[in-house]
Amino acid sequence: MINRVRDIRKQKGWTLADLAEACEPPTTPQTVGRLETGMRNLSLKWMERIAAALEVDPEMLVRSEKAGHPQLVATLAKDGPEALPATRDALLATDLGGDGALMVLDIDYPHGEYRPGDQLWLRQLDPAEAGRAVNRDVLVPKKGGRFAFGRLIDRRGSLVGILPPGHGEKQQVVDNPAWIAVAEMLVRRL
Repeated sequence: MINRVRDIRKQKGWTLADLAEACEPPTTPQTVGRLETGMRNLSLKWMERIAAALEVDPEMLVRSEKAGHPQLVATLAKDGPEALPATRDALLATDLGGDGALMVLDIDYPHGEYRPGDQLWLRQLDPAEAGRAVNRDVLVPKKGGRFAFGRLIDRRGSLVGILPPGHGEKQQVVDNPAWIAVAEMLVRRL
């Protein structure tokens, strides 16, 4: 089993010392280095400590030797594409960690800027945190197993105002939604 601790740490721009300090309880950079290189066994307890520090799920720290993984090979900078000094594993949307469940909304019909075939990755928030989602696209559950989707434009008490994408749509008001899922990433095939 190969671990991805180094890849994820570098993707976040952290040093060995940064990760060692973020662990609870803190550890040494040498210990983190040994865990990354396999010189020390990455036990379940270490996986949980490091994953919590990196804010990812513990299973994201390991992968099968046979399984391929998307590679980050270049960045698109101001003057065009620039090769990285070395390729590294790309972090997938499911590797991002963070609070709240991730969910995916498939787009089957054009709605505003969204096209058929798009996938919109959303992160579930507690309704009390609605302020973080104002002026962002959200998915909100309604009564009867239905949903409202669009721009969160208002929050008053237990009411949330959603403006659906597209022209001429009327605001939808949802009373006391169980959760609000805010759009984090658009996945579109070319």
